Amino acid sequence: MTGASTITYAPGVPTEAELRLCGDVTGRRVIELGGGQNAVALAQQGARVMVVDPSAEQVAAGRQAAEAADVRIEFHQSDLGDLGFATSGSVELVLSTTALGEVDDVSRVFRQVHRVLKPGQPFVLAVPHPLTAALEGGEVVLRRAYGTPPARTVSGYFTALQRSNFDVDVLLEPVPAGAMVPAALVLRARKLGV
Repeated sequence: MTGASTITYAPGVPTEAELRLCGDVTGRRVIELGGGQNAVALAQQGARVMVVDPSAEQVAAGRQAAEAADVRIEFHQSDLGDLGFATSGSVELVLSTTALGEVDDVSRVFRQVHRVLKPGQPFVLAVPHPLTAALEGGEVVLRRAYGTPPARTVSGYFTALQRSNFDVDVLLEPVPAGAMVPAALVLRARKLGV
């Protein structure tokens, strides 16, 4: 949990200050899926923030960080696909950094995100790059074939978003200096339809 006022996506990946995927969040209703690593930064920038995470420890740490930063953040301890606390078409940004890599049914989460977002609004997500499953201690080794379950492929995330009625308008694979593979897969998708 960070208290910095800049949204971060993953270690070794440029921040929101460089990528500009979320835009101005002032006055916007925002949901962060998993952990709340960026919740304080979003609230400090004027967003009305809600966080959902299945871990009681993460929720408690998030509440402490919000209190320390003197910002108001609404926390919900539940599965990332349980967004019943938000009404349909009421959210202007959904952000998830790294948490979706651990979700079994990512399509269910994408459908719920689609339900709560207003039309045309962004869903910004970052997950550990699928190629990192082939890494061990920073060295490329053949631990398992690319895309072997439970790992997903780049096309798997892209297709799941499209099938959930999103238009992917940004797909980034930032490679940190000196690295052999991208650190993360960063996507921005906009809700299609109503």
